[in-house]
Amino acid sequence: MSEAPPRDFIRQIIHEDLESGKHSEIVTRFPPEPNGYLHVGHVSSICLNFGAAGETGGKTFLRFDDTNPGKESEEFVRAIERDVQWLGFSWDDRLTHASDYFDQLYDAAEKLIELGMAYVDSLSADEIREYRGTLTEPGRNSPHRTRSVEENLELFRRMRKGDFADGEHVLRAKIDMASPNINLRDPALYRIRHVHHQRTGDKWRIYPMYDFAHTLSDAFEGITHSLCTLEFEDHRPLYDWILDQMKPTSRPRQIEFSRLNLAYTITSKRKLSALIEAGVVTGWDDPRMPTIAGMRRRGYPATALRNFVMRGGVTKKDKLIEMAVLENSIREELGENAERRMAVLHPLKVVLTNYPEGQVEMMQAVNHPHRPELGTREMPFSRTIWIERDDFLEEAPRKFFRLKPGGEVRLRFGYIIRCDEVIKNDAGDVIELRCSYDPDTRSGTQTSNRKVKGTIHWVSVQHAVSADVRLYDRLFTIPDPTSAADLMDVVNPESLLEVTAMLEPSLQNFEIGQSVQFERLGYFCTDARDHSPDAPVINRIVTLRDSWAKIERQAMA
Repeated sequence: MSEAPPRDFIRQIIHEDLESGKHSEIVTRFPPEPNGYLHVGHVSSICLNFGAAGETGGKTFLRFDDTNPGKESEEFVRAIERDVQWLGFSWDDRLTHASDYFDQLYDAAEKLIELGMAYVDSLSADEIREYRGTLTEPGRNSPHRTRSVEENLELFRRMRKGDFADGEHVLRAKIDMASPNINLRDPALYRIRHVHHQRTGDKWRIYPMYDFAHTLSDAFEGITHSLCTLEFEDHRPLYDWILDQMKPTSRPRQIEFSRLNLAYTITSKRKLSALIEAGVVTGWDDPRMPTIAGMRRRGYPATALRNFVMRGGVTKKDKLIEMAVLENSIREELGENAERRMAVLHPLKVVLTNYPEGQVEMMQAVNHPHRPELGTREMPFSRTIWIERDDFLEEAPRKFFRLKPGGEVRLRFGYIIRCDEVIKNDAGDVIELRCSYDPDTRSGTQTSNRKVKGTIHWVSVQHAVSADVRLYDRLFTIPDPTSAADLMDVVNPESLLEVTAMLEPSLQNFEIGQSVQFERLGYFCTDARDHSPDAPVINRIVTLRDSWAKIERQAMA
């Protein structure tokens, strides 16, 4: 279950607005552009927008910013809808698109022209950049800035009809070319794009810019608090300027908060797309990707992601959150809810020479050590078993409490066994262990008081289920991959290792999306795309312990 969110500075503003009577209902929006899949950074925005409104009995719009049709697709739209729903949020009947308002936005643009606050500019893109100036030098007025209202209206209407080529004209706001805020130096409001739109078809030959469409869409929908990340802070004066000119009946307030930046990941859609094109990952939902689809496929619980962003907080200060914070949220959720099973990832055969041939015993195994209500299961035990290769060392140090020549170890839910003989192949590799078991040491019924320090897991060879197990790790080797000159230089070559594992037979009917803890190994789930009962494919969600902790502390120091 998700933890209760603290009252951050945005929630404090919202509560003050309700208590003062400024607003009787809170209305927010989540406005993604459908040009890629949502990523971990969007989780923070989704939880904040839907959460802050829902906690006060308000409502949230899911609005697609579909103003750039050349880069957008219905695939991305459907993926975004799935992601928001999977995280546990609903927009009910409030699914909208910027394109729903194209007619209203066009009318608003004409009104700005009539007010003398917008004009059609015929400078090229390069010339507009040159005239804009720099951070230290003011811009210059375009020679077309003094066009009459009539001429601007005629040109703008011809732009809409498709009389001009892409880039031939642009509609700009008339604000202040000397403003220290470059966003106020006559920003573009509309550009010509002869591109088919996935919703409006070929009706439009001009499309509104994000700042213009987003601001007025907020007003049209009655948004009370327009929550966005800090990179839009410098855009707020433009947001307010548009509202000042248009004087809508509902005036939203823009409030900025810091992005969620997670170590060892990137969230640039352009760079994520480049990883896909280069074959580093298999797609937007690759379990190594920081996309919500990738994290869902890997097996991250939605509750864990919500708790993670809640713990990261809502602040004005940019921060890089350690990967361990996310992974610990996942471990806490799965540790509480995931049943336990046994699997051997790197099998080594053990023959119990004194165990009767053909005999099979059913061992009682608990499904969760701290939740007896989850019951027990039976595990078959036979003469030949698999153990983890790392649980045997031929030349073991003194404090190695697993199996070694002449040493003893307890099999989980089974017997104590002793290693009597090591079998090797011609290359000198260990391929089999010959051991003996003590029949008086069966777990739960033992008649002997003998104890050993080590306990290992196992699977009966005769009953084992073979599975392709994908061991996922961090995609990059450094906490801030964006600092690398070439992203490909810091891709982790061991971000995916595949092994053929042996599973206990109860996992034969491992359901899609089911998560379990493989005892002593980590948390795992079936792969939603590739798994089938006849050919199991299982993903490692997260290890039991943070093997990167020391490396990460040193790198981020």
